[in-house]
Amino acid sequence: MTEKQLLLSLEGDTARITMNRPAVHNALSIELSHLLIDAIQTIKRLTAIKFVVIKGAGKSFCAGDDITEMLKWGDDEQGQSTQGANGVMRRVRIYQDMANSLEELDKMTICAVDGYAVGGGLEITMACDFVIATERAQWGMPEVDSGITPGWGGTTRMSRYIGKRRTKEINIIGALHPARTAVDWGLWNRIVADDHLDAEVDALLGVLRVKNQQACRQLKFIINRGCETDLYTAQGFEMLSGGLSAAVNGFWQVADADQGKGVAGFAHKADMWNTRRALAKKFWVDKG
Repeated sequence: MTEKQLLLSLEGDTARITMNRPAVHNALSIELSHLLIDAIQTIKRLTAIKFVVIKGAGKSFCAGDDITEMLKWGDDEQGQSTQGANGVMRRVRIYQDMANSLEELDKMTICAVDGYAVGGGLEITMACDFVIATERAQWGMPEVDSGITPGWGGTTRMSRYIGKRRTKEINIIGALHPARTAVDWGLWNRIVADDHLDAEVDALLGVLRVKNQQACRQLKFIINRGCETDLYTAQGFEMLSGGLSAAVNGFWQVADADQGKGVAGFAHKADMWNTRRALAKKFWVDKG
């Protein structure tokens, strides 16, 4: 019986995803990638889950996409080689959606990195909130030496973390770098002793569990959005988040707001709602 390529366990408030192809450093086969997509979507629907831990079985986190299967990327669902470059682009978009869904989860996500985190494996870490790595961990984007380019974060998210010049260095040279460099450059958070990875993940979970989870969700959202937009728009997100924080802490009433009467008025066609609609419905309609 073939062992499952991905293991998903739900333990109270925590989901743990383990990529389970240790013989090939957890390379992302098409099957494993689809299982990872399904796992993320499952976790997305579970409101009881507040935290997600992603790791690899054996001595590596993930060696990236399984290049031995890339000739199948242009195949259709029946395995026929009819899709060509469009099939490849379609699959890249599917993987981009996976990384975006992971990044946008309303849960705190932690990558526990040991051994290799290269290519697609490195791209997974960049879509997560926290990355803890062992001293022996190594990272890089070696796709260039196979004549291919990254598809779901290796140039885009990376440049947002470490800048354009270093992103060119990582992708065009294709070297493998020590974990310390990832921390020094702001790509990962912390390095721990090789035998202390699980303990450090559990310690981080302990800190995160005592937080106001609504505040954490808001912070994750506004930081992710703010990094992708101009200062004034980002400040708008900060302001609205401040208002939401006040509301959930009890300061929800605003004197000139409806206090829900507008919605209730629609349902029951109350006088206030009827007056508003009567005044607005044809105002400046066909009047030039």
